[in-house]
Amino acid sequence: MTDYQPLMASIASKARAASRLLAAADDAAKARALTYAAQALRDQSADILAANAIDLAAGTKAGLSPAMLDRLKLDAARVAAMAAAVEQVAVLADPVGHIIDSSTRPNGLQMARIRVPIGVLGIIYESRPNVTADAAALGLRSGNAVILRGGSEAVHSNRAIYAAMLAGIIEAGLPADAVQLMPTQDREMVGLMLRAQGAIDMIIPRGGKSLVARVQDEARVPVLAHLDGINHSYVHKDADPAMAQAIVVNAKMRRTGVCGATETVLIDQDYPAAAELIGALIDAGCEVRADDVLMELDARTVSADADDWDTEYLDSVISARVVSGLDEAMEHIARHGSHHTDAIITDNADAAACFLAEVDSAIVMHNSSTQFADGGEFGLGAEIGIATGRLHARGPVALEGLTTYKWVVRGNGQIRP
Repeated sequence: MTDYQPLMASIASKARAASRLLAAADDAAKARALTYAAQALRDQSADILAANAIDLAAGTKAGLSPAMLDRLKLDAARVAAMAAAVEQVAVLADPVGHIIDSSTRPNGLQMARIRVPIGVLGIIYESRPNVTADAAALGLRSGNAVILRGGSEAVHSNRAIYAAMLAGIIEAGLPADAVQLMPTQDREMVGLMLRAQGAIDMIIPRGGKSLVARVQDEARVPVLAHLDGINHSYVHKDADPAMAQAIVVNAKMRRTGVCGATETVLIDQDYPAAAELIGALIDAGCEVRADDVLMELDARTVSADADDWDTEYLDSVISARVVSGLDEAMEHIARHGSHHTDAIITDNADAAACFLAEVDSAIVMHNSSTQFADGGEFGLGAEIGIATGRLHARGPVALEGLTTYKWVVRGNGQIRP
């Protein structure tokens, strides 16, 4: 068995050295690197798509689900969107050096909290090759060195995207080691990253439940977790039927493989157009796993079982049930949700205010599709993931979420009695 410890030590050492240079890098240089990288993504689009075709063929042969293949797939439009996202990050304000707050103590000491980079980030991800570009862009813009370890199913795509990002970094005169892609897909490297306390400052997993579970079980490095997207759309009794139908169909079916997709629709018992809503989902190609009440409304539904309420399908499948009102809807979300994204559809301002205040999720929405749970849609340029925990960062994690702070104290000779 290969001993990968020397390789891990070398990568981490290079990343640490690069992180010190990045922390002091000029804002314009970081922005310039990403502008160059975006252009390189466009210029090398043919190479990226050819590499992606290899991954797609291998994934099809391996029996990846349609949803997984959709996550893996790149086309000209998706490469263009990737480049645009990198450019959006380039024009965002640099968080490094931002003064969060400041004060002067009675003894004359001036106190300030200043944003600084975290240092070295380890990103472990699956399926989505665009994470290679997003993670590299956000890490560099926030002054962090990044070590990337993508999934085997996207290995050729990741390498092609990384080559374009690296070209931009080098052209701007920043250290090439600011972003490194693991040169091997051996799973042992994941374990070494998770145990690299002191060498890696934070691990960010992006992938399925098994990957996140492994990271949380084995990590000796702080973890910023992106957990399941068991998202709910609750159709309140006072929802406008046309709006509700449009939102729920979009929230489920726009892209079923994204973490912001609605996986459960809750329908108020007094909502007057439940049959039409269920029918619209089925007509759009969605399998509806329903409770007994909704099954009576449309014979094309499938009976839901207990596991359906706790499942992130990432496919053209949705669970659906009737609830007695707002309280039962929120109770269901508290019991079965993953604290990711949950929405209420209603024209009742009081019901909306109660839902937004009491549902404990990273993102809560009123009268909008859960598919907006995306850093780009939040004006963040891109995201490293949707954090569902309660510490450090929550919701779409972008530049600010990849920084910490230090206290800067200025005096004029004060001593403590």
